[in-house]
Amino acid sequence: MQHSSPVVETSSGAVRGLRDRFGDLYRAIPYARAPHGARRFAPPAPHPGWSGVRNATQPSPTAPQPVRAFGRLDMTPYFGPGWVPGDEYLTVDIRTPAADGEQRPVMVFVHGGGFVTGSNRAALYDGKAFARDGVVLVTVNYRVGIPGFLDLPGAPPNRGLLDVLAALRWVRDTISSFGGDPGNVTVFGQSAGATITGALLATPEAGGLFRRAIIQSGTGTGAFTPEQAQRVTETAAKALGVRATAEPFAALPDERFLGILPELAGLDLRTATARDPLLGLSPFGLVLPVQPADALTEGPAAEVSVLIGSNTEEGNLYLVPQGKLESSTEADVLALASAGYAEPAAAVAACRAARPGAPPGELRSALLGEALFGAGSTRMARAHSRISGRRTHVYSFAQRSTALDGRLGAAHTVELPYVFDLADEPWLHGDSGLLGPDAAPAGLAEAMHGAWIAFARDGEPGWAAYDPQQPVVKVFGG
Repeated sequence: MQHSSPVVETSSGAVRGLRDRFGDLYRAIPYARAPHGARRFAPPAPHPGWSGVRNATQPSPTAPQPVRAFGRLDMTPYFGPGWVPGDEYLTVDIRTPAADGEQRPVMVFVHGGGFVTGSNRAALYDGKAFARDGVVLVTVNYRVGIPGFLDLPGAPPNRGLLDVLAALRWVRDTISSFGGDPGNVTVFGQSAGATITGALLATPEAGGLFRRAIIQSGTGTGAFTPEQAQRVTETAAKALGVRATAEPFAALPDERFLGILPELAGLDLRTATARDPLLGLSPFGLVLPVQPADALTEGPAAEVSVLIGSNTEEGNLYLVPQGKLESSTEADVLALASAGYAEPAAAVAACRAARPGAPPGELRSALLGEALFGAGSTRMARAHSRISGRRTHVYSFAQRSTALDGRLGAAHTVELPYVFDLADEPWLHGDSGLLGPDAAPAGLAEAMHGAWIAFARDGEPGWAAYDPQQPVVKVFGG
């Protein structure tokens, strides 16, 4: 129900939003110039601004991206509408209790999608519960795929990360106009967005842009080495029939980039010094000489409070919807261990010991989840706790989804409806819905969303800090 149309003045121009019972919503506000043509491979540039009042009531175009399917599982609440063409997609959506003079905590969300998909238009990222609870929520679009993350000579690396940095600078300079406190910003992300958030902790330019960070199912050890990135770049250039530099890439339309993605999937990225940190899930990601978890002293990490965790059955998302959980064999388990672990046999033995009698699919899922998210999150938590002085908090999400005949479990992405306090929404339920046919357990969304809000307010989510000698982990659900 629309009550009125609030207008806010920003340094770029005025914007008109929508007002409802949760507060005010402003959509598709540009934080950088449209990444059109050659600008797709340039650093984000300041937006030139506009005259008059900009309509901020309609959603933004989205970054060019392929369609992602997960069998019978309906992942549209997570991926959103896919590619909605339009140049001006380096934008933010803002949900605020009111655009007044108050100084409220600000939370800036960075979406996931394997560095190739996703947008702030996904239904799961509706911020009304945050506004209801006194927080200004900002959701960010950034470049993905080839424009966002392909490492190209003549273009800055990690352009999607540079976009998030530009959005955070925009928040610092502008959010007070929307009722937010620029001195109390929490950046949080999930999956690829969590990995980007972790990398910000090791990025010198991120200093002073946020006070807290939440890393949901990401990793501090997920970056590709320059050598691995070069392999992806050479393959992409060959598939496109151009030289592997920014100039010829900038002359090509986005459709061409999407068209070659199948040729980049399944590349062998193992080198003499590194395994594929994303285990073939994406040929794109951050490209760094040192993993973020090992470079925290380079960035603002020591001054930032961190909340970090993962789900107990992360790997199920990549096996259950595809029908691979039941069909997994011992050979599959060993192949995965060989790809993801320095000592495969020891990893399988430890996994077996922790899960006596577990079938191969369950072992495969556990090894996958630990290699992709668990190990890198633990390394990040330990590294951060060492330099931050009791400002690291760790959680584990264990609430099993009953989707896909009760088998999806506490898979990757299943915590999001609880964090955003949307777990009762009908579009998340039913056998193919992310949470399955059963009702969400009473109180879990309130507890988890409440912990996120409390952490954003004062850095204390409600349980003891993590210390490698006393690794306190708060378990949600299960």
